[in-house]
Amino acid sequence: MKIGIGSKNKTKVNAVVELLKDYPMFNGAEIEGVDVAIDEFGHPKSLKETVEGAIGRAKEAFKGHDYGFGIEGGLMEVPYSKSGYMEVAVCAIFDGKEVHLGLSEACEWPKEVIDGILNKGLDGSQAMKKAGITDQDKIGEHKGFIHIVTKGRLDRTGYHKSAIRMALIHLENPEHYN
Repeated sequence: MKIGIGSKNKTKVNAVVELLKDYPMFNGAEIEGVDVAIDEFGHPKSLKETVEGAIGRAKEAFKGHDYGFGIEGGLMEVPYSKSGYMEVAVCAIFDGKEVHLGLSEACEWPKEVIDGILNKGLDGSQAMKKAGITDQDKIGEHKGFIHIVTKGRLDRTGYHKSAIRMALIHLENPEHYN
């Protein structure tokens, strides 16, 4: 069995590799990160954009594989939150016929970061750097913002695992999702 992941980002690839060790249906699977051609839209600014990004990645990664996994992080509106938005990761798994979705837990980013994304056209890394939260050009290729604000209790790989785990529910329980 071959699994393509719609990214070469190590936090996404490692999340899939580490998590699938717990799933007998993927025993012995060859897993690889794949450079995918996706439309660049900056940082996803809605749940819809984030889901569409994950699906696009999964479908591109599926080519030449039995399953395609796509993981995308983006903003979603959340009423009563301080900034009006939270960041969430979406995992889409494409099996050639259907898309199976899962979401991670969500985390509110600082207002200054949200403003940089929504009003100044910055991506998450650029907005985090401008806000003085990181000096990394691509915080998402490392442990991520979640690692900073949880004081090391959770990193971006673990954050992605929760979205993947939720999407895998569909594959493990097809009788409930057909």
